[in-house]
Amino acid sequence: MAQHEYFMNRCLELALLGAGKVSPNPMVGSVIVHDGKIIGEGYHMVFGEAHAEVNAVNDVFDKHANAKDLLKKSTIYVNLEPCSHYGKTPPCADLIISNEIPKVVIGCSDPFPAINGKGIEKLRSAGIEVIENILNDESYNLNIRFFTRISKQRPYIILKWAETSNGYFAPLDGSQKWISSPESKQLVHRWRAEEDAVLIGKNTALADNPRLNVRECEGRNPIRIIVDRRLELPAELNIFDQSQDTIIFNQEKTELIGKIKFLELENFDYLPQLIAYQLYIMDVQSLIVEGGKETLDLFIKAGLWDEARVFVSPNCWDEGVLAPKITNTLIETKNIGPDTLKIYKI
Repeated sequence: MAQHEYFMNRCLELALLGAGKVSPNPMVGSVIVHDGKIIGEGYHMVFGEAHAEVNAVNDVFDKHANAKDLLKKSTIYVNLEPCSHYGKTPPCADLIISNEIPKVVIGCSDPFPAINGKGIEKLRSAGIEVIENILNDESYNLNIRFFTRISKQRPYIILKWAETSNGYFAPLDGSQKWISSPESKQLVHRWRAEEDAVLIGKNTALADNPRLNVRECEGRNPIRIIVDRRLELPAELNIFDQSQDTIIFNQEKTELIGKIKFLELENFDYLPQLIAYQLYIMDVQSLIVEGGKETLDLFIKAGLWDEARVFVSPNCWDEGVLAPKITNTLIETKNIGPDTLKIYKI
């Protein structure tokens, strides 16, 4: 069992290399082991391209002249159940069967309806030994965004804000006043590169004129999402610069202008729920809500979030807008420069 966990940990390390590149697919890593040694490994690198198992098998063929014989005496490890259906790529279960790999070790099953146990069943029907649930919790948590989208039909939602040591969130006059440190800002940009989309409201767009990109780190820019009910935001704001995909939820029109998509919502009474569903059908798997207090409170009151990341600065203000309040489970606290990052789960 310890050996299985060792190699599964390597699968998880490899899978993480696909963060921010494979959504809405899950992150998957795979290693192939012969006589206790890794002879090939791979991970799902880009959405729509080869899966982890394919890259691991190809790695064996690239490195070993006797690859066919080695595979017939090897074990393949993968943190998620191999697919059994034709999607953008052929089934990985068929690949394992055709290469006569005799043993498969899996981190957790895949709840996607087209798979959901069918990959394991196909492997066992072909006479392959399948060992399940090795580092199951770790494998599940790695792809919590994927599992949330499948099970709840909405993106995984992260709330993010910064507050002073005495609980203030923003100046009373609506002006911009930075709270968190440069180190925290860099971390936020890294988060943006790892998630599919970032959302703000109209007031934040006006006060901060943000770009909502990842200029402080390397990676893809998220989809920018802005709530502007009556389309009152001026066109000179950074969000309209056509530099990245942008969605404007509003009550006036549906129109596509370059990279900016205006989406009309008829009912703003259930705004978080409507946004979550619209993003689900658009294959957006994860969302960071970086909006002002009003926007954050909408998601909090709806109970429509999975994780809250709160930066607490050592700065103390005499007055201001009070930060949002949550009473959920604090799961982690860490120091980011002079700030304290508190992470909550619903």
